[in-house]
Amino acid sequence: MEWFNSSIAPLKDLLAFLYKKSKTNDIHKKQVIIELRDNLNVFKNGFINQSPYDQMIDLLQRDAIQSAIKENFSFKKLRSGTLPSDIIKEERNKKYAGWTAEKLVDKIDEKIVELKNIKKMNRDTVREVKNNIPLMMSNLYFRMKLLADFIQSE
Repeated sequence: MEWFNSSIAPLKDLLAFLYKKSKTNDIHKKQVIIELRDNLNVFKNGFINQSPYDQMIDLLQRDAIQSAIKENFSFKKLRSGTLPSDIIKEERNKKYAGWTAEKLVDKIDEKIVELKNIKKMNRDTVREVKNNIPLMMSNLYFRMKLLADFIQSE
């Protein structure tokens, strides 16, 4: 998880921001932001403790996203508009310039489902799969961080 090293310092402030931002009366917005914060914490603590990917994948949640979708929640409430390229710090995320919060949340949800399914299809482990799990996990992390940065950029 060397890819995580460079982004751990700004994560502390971002997590504090998400905690404050979750203080809202909009229940779906609150749940989605808390879930984003908690998933980012999984990565932070997983890195600090060198936790196996299997355990981290088990801890990743998407229930709030699914609940919000079922209730026709407008993800524009997280952050309206499109993602400006000037807040994108990681080169790998440049392709998301112009995306909406809804599209980014959908991509995050899709990746969590994919990781959980790969694990289920391989005797509940990702240890000896042919997929590049470290790359998939890092892509998921940087997407979630980008969403948090986008929300913070209001």
